[in-house]
Amino acid sequence: MELLTDLINLSSTFLYTYCLVFALLLCGLYFTIRTGFIQLRFLPSAFSVLMEKSHKEHISPFGALMISTASRVGIGNIVGVAVAIGSGGAGALFWMWVTAILGGASAFIESTLAQVYKRKDGSGYKGGPAYYIQSALGSRAFGIVFAISLILCFTYGFNGLQAYTLTSSFEIFVGSESYHNGQVTIYIGILLALLCAPFFFGSNKASAKITSVLVPIMAFGYLIVAFIIVALNLGSIPSIFADIFAKAFDFEAIFGGFAGSAIVIGIKRGLYSNEAGMGSAPNAAATAHTSHPAKQGMVQTLSVFIDTLIICSASAFIVLCSGEDLGGLAGMPLMQKVMQGHLGDIGLYFVSVAIVLFAFTSLIGNYFYAEINFKFITDSKIALQIFRVSAVVMVFIGAQLSLGLAWDLADVIMGIMALVNIIAILLLGHIAIKVLKDYEKQRKEGKNPTFKAEDVGIKNTQCW
Repeated sequence: MELLTDLINLSSTFLYTYCLVFALLLCGLYFTIRTGFIQLRFLPSAFSVLMEKSHKEHISPFGALMISTASRVGIGNIVGVAVAIGSGGAGALFWMWVTAILGGASAFIESTLAQVYKRKDGSGYKGGPAYYIQSALGSRAFGIVFAISLILCFTYGFNGLQAYTLTSSFEIFVGSESYHNGQVTIYIGILLALLCAPFFFGSNKASAKITSVLVPIMAFGYLIVAFIIVALNLGSIPSIFADIFAKAFDFEAIFGGFAGSAIVIGIKRGLYSNEAGMGSAPNAAATAHTSHPAKQGMVQTLSVFIDTLIICSASAFIVLCSGEDLGGLAGMPLMQKVMQGHLGDIGLYFVSVAIVLFAFTSLIGNYFYAEINFKFITDSKIALQIFRVSAVVMVFIGAQLSLGLAWDLADVIMGIMALVNIIAILLLGHIAIKVLKDYEKQRKEGKNPTFKAEDVGIKNTQCW
């Protein structure tokens, strides 16, 4: 196990130090320029799209937003931010912001492509990078490579991490010795697996329904508590901002140890949190019923901003406002200690309940993505049932992981998947830009934009 942990840690360091940091930033910058800062220009339009109604048999734009947000908004926003600040310093938050702002353009491109090339799935829709890679690039093999990387990432990497973090939230209540030496993790793992099973074996509509209810309530409640804590520490805010920017551009420290610098840690945790450009959210975007693909692209950009610029920032300020001695703490115990310091036992219980609910909805959202890609590879119902069983088993296994192994395993698989998707959207980005121009043209004509693929010279679409 120690050898495996070292190998995965080494792979994570190499991948993020030499490849993914630069690929993500350059890809986001490229699409920001090509789309004319779409992630900022069309924010008001994104809010109006959320109000559009959908047929009762289809997932609405809001429902698709909540599925993607359920996967985005979770432990990355609370525990991930604490991990980032603990290992990369306050400057890591700045690079999380950069990842979100630039990544918003990448999120628009990938989600618009997913809408263009979505396919019918019974009474609803399915789609994502595997589908637009096959349809637009004409390579099923490349699509399968992406589908496999996503399945490994979300079913076995991310859901293992979600299960571990949810389980670790109970350590402070049962005591460290009892937690590590007893059977607490086994019992929690079994219970969690049993709770997830009905959703894994159920329908996508059920997943959309529970996440569309729970996610807004949880996010809103968490933000209220965060604002209260910040309001109680207003005097510290100017110095915190100064610290964030100073450490974000401390180049001597950055280049002295780039792999553990604020840049790498911030981008790594930012990507895990908002998933912009990674190829996951397009799987939810494709399920939405909308009149124009660009509309759902805008909605998914909004999801990136909600995730990182609002919720992650709230978590960061909670940590940075703390006067607690946090030495030796990491992950969930660190966040629990911080909240207890701010609000006493109420804070401890609140953040523990919040992370349990966030992690649980993320488990559901993550599996939703994985099943869509599993169906891309094969239509075998027997294989699907076996896969569902393996997903439930992984939830149990994840509850038994260690902190370092859980995060590094998720990071490595996430990085591989992101690189595959970045290559795909760079090759296909011109199609999404055509769709954007069509949307803008109709808006200027005073129309509620509707899309016909043949009008912009796009082929191989099934639903347009």
